[in-house]
Amino acid sequence: MAIILNFATAVNFTPVKNRKNMKFFGRQEQIAELGEMKTRSYENHSMLTVVTGRRRIGKTTLISKAMGDACYVYFFVGKKNETVLCAEFAAEMRRKLGIFVPEGIRMFKDIFSILMQEGMRRKYTVVIDEFQNFGDVNPSIFSDIQNNWDQFRLKTHINLIVSGSIYSLMTKLFKDKKEPLYGRDDKTIKLHPFGPSVLKEIMAEYAPDYTNDDLLALYAYTGGVPKYIELLVDSDALSKEKMINYICQADSPFIEEGRKLLIQEFGRKYGTYFSILEAIAEGHNTQADIASYLGEKSIGGQLTKLEETYNLIEKMRPIWAGAKTQTVRFEISDIFLRFWFRYIEKNEMMIEIGQFPLLKEVMNSDFATYTGDSLERYFRAKMIESMEYCAIGRWWDSKGYNDAKGNHQQCEIDIVAVSADNKCVELIEVKRNPEKYNAVLMKEKVAFFARKEKRLNRYHKVIRCLSMEDM
Repeated sequence: MAIILNFATAVNFTPVKNRKNMKFFGRQEQIAELGEMKTRSYENHSMLTVVTGRRRIGKTTLISKAMGDACYVYFFVGKKNETVLCAEFAAEMRRKLGIFVPEGIRMFKDIFSILMQEGMRRKYTVVIDEFQNFGDVNPSIFSDIQNNWDQFRLKTHINLIVSGSIYSLMTKLFKDKKEPLYGRDDKTIKLHPFGPSVLKEIMAEYAPDYTNDDLLALYAYTGGVPKYIELLVDSDALSKEKMINYICQADSPFIEEGRKLLIQEFGRKYGTYFSILEAIAEGHNTQADIASYLGEKSIGGQLTKLEETYNLIEKMRPIWAGAKTQTVRFEISDIFLRFWFRYIEKNEMMIEIGQFPLLKEVMNSDFATYTGDSLERYFRAKMIESMEYCAIGRWWDSKGYNDAKGNHQQCEIDIVAVSADNKCVELIEVKRNPEKYNAVLMKEKVAFFARKEKRLNRYHKVIRCLSMEDM
């Protein structure tokens, strides 16, 4: 019943002919949470739910699905003049609520005041999409909402849902003590990309003859982000080859998507952040290596912001290492961005001159190498989904060790997973081809790990290999 902005039109995604209208997958837990908040709002008093998640993650679709056929008021906050927005919102209120809203309202505080007063007479839901954009329209709107909300919240029965794509701003609005809406949220739902189980559902539905290479390509190129998957489904591009063909064309929405996503977060002063992410995507994963890649530039502050404010990188430590350990690696937490920097940003000049056949050749020839790390991430995600473990990480020692023949060996264990009962630890090497797994070398690594980390000996140890066959 709500007016949902046409996604392709709004953001200049290339329209696709013969759309299949991909089914709704997953998100059952989030739908239940939204349903619970609606019930509590209607039975007790008004409540505020915040839905966050990166661009294209499916926030609007989730809310629409959770509301079902129920009529609700839907506001999309475009970066427009406040008077223009108020006219749009007033029309929506007249249409959905059937109430009198005076012409010529110029300020959102008056719109919100009418909404709250109407909540004293009826129970209903209000959805405000891209909520953080009010900061560009008129920053005082957040204080106006706070004043009205505090005044009417306990007297009304409004299920207020606000959503936003800019994670840093949405977090700041509700978690920063200096902000007027600090602590006003009753529930925060953060949407994450689809995990392996949902990706397999999608492939089974739309490409039942898929190979594990196809499944890995879908994971590595989309990162499980629903909108990117939908684009591939709509284009019948769910084999590895078809995915690469779809990406490597002049009008592919994948080409500009990474830049749009990051500029949305960083604004126009994104240069150093881009360079850091590019360095990490290239395999420079320690602070010293990244600084060297950038010409010994001081980057401590930017790394902290990328991790804590923008939520785009993760600081990885060996499992059981303390917070003060100097053995730290950085990795891009968003799998799509890792792909985008590796192939799109890195080959910007190639793309500018239309060398898409060469880009396609690069992606095809590099697939086995590039997806090695993606396969590790896939298995970690699959194990997390299983709910069978109380800790999952990896372990490495930067110095390595000398084997029985005196040869120096690097020591890294791809996955270390502690069972839910805390009695068993699985030590796993991930190989695309299981024939390349060296059981003797793996046992040596585990023995070295046990010498360095005594707590490993508390557990029953299971040493094994995971490969493409185990996806």
